[in-house]
Amino acid sequence: RNIKLLDDMAKEKELVVQKTGQKLGACQLRIKMLAKQLDWVDMKIEREEEAGNVAALSRLRAVRGRLCSQLQREKELELIIDLKLNQNKLEMWEIEIEQGKYEVLRDKAQEEEEQLQKHYQEQRERRIGKEKRTALQAERQRRCRDRKEEKARKEYEERKKKILEDAKRNHERAAYFLKQSTARIHDKIAKEEEKTQEHMERRIQAVLSLKTSITSNREKLQTLQVLNKAKALEAKKEEMKMREAILAGGGNVVKEIFLHKRQLKHDKEEQAFRELQKSRKIEIVSRILKEKASVDKQRGSQSHIRATKARGNCWSNCSGIIFNCILQTPVLSQKSWLSPAPGSLAAEGAAPEGGSTEDIPQDVLWESGDDEEEKEKTLLEPEFPGLWGQEYDLHKIPKEEVDPTQLAIRALKKEMSERKTEEFQTGTFAKQTVPGGEHKGCAFHSKPSCIHFKDFDVGQTYKKKIILTNASYSVNYCRLVGISECLKDFISVHFDPPGKMSSGMSCEFVVTFKPMINESLEGEVMFVAQTGSFSVPLKCTVKSCVLALDKELIDFGSHVVGETISRTISLTNSGALGTTFR
Repeated sequence: RNIKLLDDMAKEKELVVQKTGQKLGACQLRIKMLAKQLDWVDMKIEREEEAGNVAALSRLRAVRGRLCSQLQREKELELIIDLKLNQNKLEMWEIEIEQGKYEVLRDKAQEEEEQLQKHYQEQRERRIGKEKRTALQAERQRRCRDRKEEKARKEYEERKKKILEDAKRNHERAAYFLKQSTARIHDKIAKEEEKTQEHMERRIQAVLSLKTSITSNREKLQTLQVLNKAKALEAKKEEMKMREAILAGGGNVVKEIFLHKRQLKHDKEEQAFRELQKSRKIEIVSRILKEKASVDKQRGSQSHIRATKARGNCWSNCSGIIFNCILQTPVLSQKSWLSPAPGSLAAEGAAPEGGSTEDIPQDVLWESGDDEEEKEKTLLEPEFPGLWGQEYDLHKIPKEEVDPTQLAIRALKKEMSERKTEEFQTGTFAKQTVPGGEHKGCAFHSKPSCIHFKDFDVGQTYKKKIILTNASYSVNYCRLVGISECLKDFISVHFDPPGKMSSGMSCEFVVTFKPMINESLEGEVMFVAQTGSFSVPLKCTVKSCVLALDKELIDFGSHVVGETISRTISLTNSGALGTTFR
């Protein structure tokens, strides 16, 4: 490393000496050029002096002064460069002397480097030989692999040939079976097409008959519209006569007409409800008769497969299922009679406008009837055959099935339910007690405590949302009873019973007020809970003027004779109705 460093330093110094020599030569060249220019200027000055040209003489003298100064600077630079060159040569010679000291070491290092190069050459030769042997071995392995691949390819071709032959045989067999299956499918499709064609023909006939019925109904509808217009004119005339009669008697026209319209609407709803009730009764009777006939039919068809042993085992496992199935039918029928579905009401309401069921084509009615019969047949099929035909009294329990504990529990439950119904009917409710004390007061608190419709306008609609909170110590119920009699014409309450309410839980109800008269009203919204009845007060106040002074006493204080004292009094109307004063 040191020898290399000395060599690098020697090379650098040689390069520096060369560059310095070049600079020195360039500087000497410039000095020679400046000297020649100075001689030439001197010759020019002598000529101009002889000629007596003062302007040229002054210019040439200025040029000579500038050349002299440049020559002086170049000579100084030559001295500096020469000194630097000598110094660099001295340093180069010192480095060469130092190199001479390490000459022996240099030779030894060269010998070691030659030996190292020989060692590297031997290593390269050994590596090349090893790579040649590896290449020969890889070539042998490649040939062996090629032979194996050739053998595998021949086996694959033989296996492929065999598979193709098998596939050809299987294809011929599949084609044979496919022809048979396609023939069956074509026959099936042809039958289905025939059925669909027949069905379409029936549908077309039904549509045509429906079209004819629509045209006839349209004529009926036009006549009905003419009759309705005539009735509306008559109603208007009657209303005008009534208005004149009320005005002649000095009564409230708006209130009387409103009550008259309300009475007419109530009569129409009552009549519609009676008709609906009658149709529901007829429907329930028909359903019961149909179910009875189907049960009798099922009993007759399955009576021959009954057995004594199967009857006992199946009855003990499935008596609950049969009991539910038998009891569910009248309960559902009663629900459908008491609370008709919205769809049925909508259909009955739209029947007078769109025509009755007699106008519907008979084909459509027969199809729907067949579907209903099929549904009833599938629903009437029992899960366990033979049980529907058993003549068994559900209310008579065999002696071996009676459990004393179950009988006691049933009796206790019946007694508790009877006691609760008696308490509810008589209005005597049980007190709510907890280990901390007994609850007293109203079971529910309302927020706000009083429903107040203030400063209303006749004809407008006002709504308020009220929150009821269970303030009792246990689970409680809440049911809307009604409102005061004087408020029924103007107040409506929308309340969905929430069911069981734990202590602290709350529910909401909406009170709608639609005033028809300009009078103040008072009443209450009544509820009943498990612990007793309660009510929320309700007030409706008309617009009024509420005048008030900001001072009750005018105090002028102490004064002297002849002094004038003034005090300001404010009169405020905090009501919604304006007024005059003096």
